[in-house]
Formats: sequence, C-alpha cells, structure tokens
Amino acid sequence: MKLFKKIMLATLLFFGLLAIVTLIFLQQAVFGKHPDGEILTRIEQSENFRQGSFQNIEPTEVMLKEASTFKVLKQFMDKPSTTEPSNILPSVKTDLKNLASDQPVIVWFGHSSYLIRYHNFTILVDPVFSGYASPIGIFGKAFPGSDVYSVDDLPSIDLLILTHDHYDHLDYNTIAKLHPKVKQIIAPLGLNAHLEHWDVEADKIQTLDWWQTFSVNDSLVVTATPSRHFSGRGFLRGRTLWSSFVVQWNGLTFFIGGDSGYDSQFKKIGEKFGPFDIAMLETGQYGENWPLIHMMPEQVATAAQHLKAKLVLPVHWAKFALSNHAWTEPIERLVKSAEGKIELTTPMIGEPVVLGTKVPTGAWWRFE
Repeated sequence: MKLFKKIMLATLLFFGLLAIVTLIFLQQAVFGKHPDGEILTRIEQSENFRQGSFQNIEPTEVMLKEASTFKVLKQFMDKPSTTEPSNILPSVKTDLKNLASDQPVIVWFGHSSYLIRYHNFTILVDPVFSGYASPIGIFGKAFPGSDVYSVDDLPSIDLLILTHDHYDHLDYNTIAKLHPKVKQIIAPLGLNAHLEHWDVEADKIQTLDWWQTFSVNDSLVVTATPSRHFSGRGFLRGRTLWSSFVVQWNGLTFFIGGDSGYDSQFKKIGEKFGPFDIAMLETGQYGENWPLIHMMPEQVATAAQHLKAKLVLPVHWAKFALSNHAWTEPIERLVKSAEGKIELTTPMIGEPVVLGTKVPTGAWWRFE
C-alpha cells in the first residue's frame, strides 16, 4: 500500500510539474493572448459567438469524429517524401519597393502571403517570413527556395489584412518586425488581442465581424465575409474570429479567401459582391480527416464559379507541408478541375501578376 501511495504521489507530482511547465511555456509572446476586457465584451455581442467560442455558419467538425488522434499524429510523423519538393523551388526576386501600379499588381510569396499594389497603395495579406509555420521552429519549415523574401524587402504597407490567427497566417516574428512600417490593419473580431499584446498600436487596428464593412478611404472598402474554418494558437479554439474579405477598390473587386472549407457562403458572397476580378483561394493542406475546414481542389473550382471569379490565384500551397498530400497534388488537381470552367493564374513565388496585362500560367512546379 505504501508503494502504491508513493507511485500515486510521484505521478501527481509529475503531471503537476508538467502542467506548470506547459503553462509557463504558453506564456511566451509567440502564443499571443486571449481576448479580455473591452475586446471580449465586443466579442460576446457577436451573433457568431456562442457557448464561449465563435461558430461556423454551417455545422463543422474540425476533425471528423471517426478520425483517431493517434492515427493522425502517426501520419504526420510518417509523411511521404512527396509532401516536399526534392529540389529548390524556382522563384523571381521582384523589386517590391518600385512596383508600377497603374494596373493592380499581385506578388505571391508562397502559401497564403501576398502583396497587392494599385494606384500607389499597398495591401499585404497574411505575411509569414520567419521560415516556419509553427511557434517554436521545429515544425512546418519552409521549402528550400520558397523563403526568398523578408520583411526588409517590403515597401511601406498602407493596409495589412489578416484572415485568422493560425501560425501559417499570423506569424509573431514577422509582425514584430513589420508593424512599424504598417499604417493600418484590418483583421477579424478579437485578433487585436494578439496584436496589442505584441505592442502593435491599438488605434491602427480595425477588427470586423462577418458582413461588417470598413471604408479605408474614398476608393477602398473592405468587408469581412464568412469562411468555414476555426482559430486558436494554444489549447483553446474559437476565441477569435476567422474570415474571408471582399476588397472593393477603384472599380475592381478582389476576394481574399483566407482558409475555408466549402459551404453555401461562397454562393451568397458571389451573389452579393460578384463578379470578382480576381479571387485568392486556398488550394492545399486538405486531408481526409479534416474535409470540412479546407477545400479539396475540385471544391475550389466550384467555389470560384459561385463567386463569379474572372481569375483565380491558388494559394495555401508551395511553401509548407501541413498535410500528407504530395506538394504538387493541389495545383495539379485544380488545373484539371478548372479546365474550361475558370481561368487560373499560376505565378512562381515572386512573379508579378498584373491584372489585364500579365497573367502567368506556366506549370513551373513541374521543374523536378
């Protein structure tokens, strides 16, 4: 009996110590901060916030109930070699500080980071330049050749748009270095808790609930629109909102898709705001165990049709291996699904897309 008590005490001490160490570890700045105070008060007034967290419009399981956590972890630990390129990715090093802007110019940095320049105004979306899609730099390392740009390469940013707080979209190291050169930020409801914790000035952050609109200036209006996803940088999910965005700018309309599974909201957004001159839609990192929070490539083609998109720039691929599919599978499947239905532009990382003038369509990923 005494031995049993000693074992129980040692076990309790071990797990108690582990809990303390974990708590201390999660206090690092990279994990951000949960909303409180006035930020939390505003969140609790949202019709999308119920039972202590934000909810998707359609019922959504982040992970299918039948998916075994052990099985999923085992799959991640035993990824096929095809999830990453075997050679250095080709890229183009564009002078971002001297981009012509008579026509909209879009420069994609891999995954979901890209810059839009138009009429001497610069928008940056979900910048991740630290080289990792994780908080501690041991998971989600960028593919060789995909991380050729840094914060130093960027011009002054008139507007930073953030879609949600996952590490592959909201990167602490990038924000810490970038925010002094950013004039204004638009983000989903609650995301300012992280940003203010990282010393970003509160007065330049505008947070929006779904369907709320903000006029940046006389020629630029941004509307937050629903996406089917989730949020969270620690153990808790749904404390901040996730969003797509509609950008109406000098007579053109852009769709910033963020991360989203397929649902009826694409059709609703298309009916309200379409046609879109270009839609940036996430195309990779899907999986059979989480089919509701990321679109399969064939669903991307359908979503683009619902949005009435004239042109689609596939994003959320070619930088990080966050799923077990081959790294080229998303784009190959989308190209096949889009044929005869939607127009795609497939630039290399850093290769400018100039609407109405230069729309790259090469299959550069077949370089291996």
